Amino acid sequence: MTWDSFFYFAAAAVLLWTFGAIAAWKGRERGTFVCTVAGLAVFAAYIIGMWVTLQRPPLRTMGETRLWYSLFLPLAGLIVYGRWRYRWILSFSTMLSTVFVCVNLFKPEIHTKTLMPALQSPWFAPHVIVYMFAYALLGAATLMAVYYLFRLPDKRAMASVDNLVGVGLAFMTFGMLFGALWAKEAWGHYWTWDPKETWAAITWFTYLAYIHYRLVPTHRPRRALALLLLAFVLLQMCWWGINYLPAAQGGAHSY
Repeated sequence: MTWDSFFYFAAAAVLLWTFGAIAAWKGRERGTFVCTVAGLAVFAAYIIGMWVTLQRPPLRTMGETRLWYSLFLPLAGLIVYGRWRYRWILSFSTMLSTVFVCVNLFKPEIHTKTLMPALQSPWFAPHVIVYMFAYALLGAATLMAVYYLFRLPDKRAMASVDNLVGVGLAFMTFGMLFGALWAKEAWGHYWTWDPKETWAAITWFTYLAYIHYRLVPTHRPRRALALLLLAFVLLQMCWWGINYLPAAQGGAHSY
């Protein structure tokens, strides 16, 4: 299996995921699961084929790591849909996955761009993949927060947001733990408080503050949603905004 075959597998998978998302909107649960799982199977088949051809896990180049993002985002969406039946979640996860597919299609130069040695650690892949789960779920929670911020949210609506935030924060926590193990192996320290890690901690505590504020009997739903939007802004700062800060240049996460 080579990159020459990627377009065909990716196109088939995205098409199936799109059909699954449409079926979810129409309330056709069986069609949702069948199409989404079929798309996952097609995309996974390509990754397995690459694995066999390369005789190693496809995790060494930027293009290869983005394959895993594209695979696990629809999987995260399907898990959330299976648990809570949010009809819109598969549209969201399919859109994000398609973005990474398009990056691989339109930027073929990243296919062979080898990651630096520190990023070839076995802990790097689970760290990034789990974080992508978290980002997908917290992004979905943010969309709900924006929607309900302009209308009176009821208890059921707020519970839906809370579910996504709770699961997203759990994935983020595991992502930070995997990242600490990766950092220990790559640089000899679990945590160094470089700018990336500092913003990660700020983001984590902000989402935790949202969860605790929601537990206060006298809390105000709109204030909680506003706090959630602030947390997502901090998440964007942690994810890519940090790269534009002078203090981050030359740090452990400068790559």
